[in-house]
This record gives sequence, C-alpha cells and structure tokens, in this order.
Amino acid sequence: MGAFRGAAHILSAGHTVGVKTSEGTKTVARKDSQPQLKDQELYEELREKGDSKEKAARISNAAANRGQSTVAKSGGQSSPYEEWTVDDLKKRAKELDLRGYSKLNKGELIEKLRDH
Repeated sequence: MGAFRGAAHILSAGHTVGVKTSEGTKTVARKDSQPQLKDQELYEELREKGDSKEKAARISNAAANRGQSTVAKSGGQSSPYEEWTVDDLKKRAKELDLRGYSKLNKGELIEKLRDH
C-alpha cells in the first residue's frame, strides 16, 4: 500500500497542507487558495462581476469540465423567473437550499434566486 493510505489532511497557514503518512507528516504546498476550483481565473472574474461564491464555483468548474462554450450554450433553457409562479420560485429556492424565502414576494424571490 502507498504511503498516503489513510492520510489525514490538516490545513495550515501559508497555503500548505500537512499530510500524515506512514513515514511521518509531510508539508505539501497547495496549488492555490481554493483547490476545489478547476478554473481559478474564471471564478475570480465571476466574483468580481458580483456572482456568489457558490455560483461562481459551479460555473467555473462546469466550464473546466465541459468547455466554456458548451456551458454558455447550455444556459437559457428555462423560461425567465418573471414567468414562473411564486410556488415554483419557492420550490427552486428550496432546491438551492436558500434560507429566508418563505415570506418574500415574487420580485424579492427572483432577486434572491439570481443573487445566490
């Protein structure tokens, strides 16, 4: 078995990771501040435009996996939120695990969905 069997990852300051191995703990430099992101540049660009962390991460990872032009083409398949019923908007908010949407009016729901 490899030296990393059962490894425990411990984050520490300075963008390094302490990894316990059978030979002891080794410090390994992380690639970036958010290693779960596959396209850090796109993520940062989306965040600067005002997208939420979650939305920016979803889009940047999808673009890295499927190609940016494919992700762009896949948008727009649903009707605009303005055409949805309040019940449908609330169901979507629940799917996205949003909080505090139950007493919002239609306009506020749309804003919350777009800003998550």
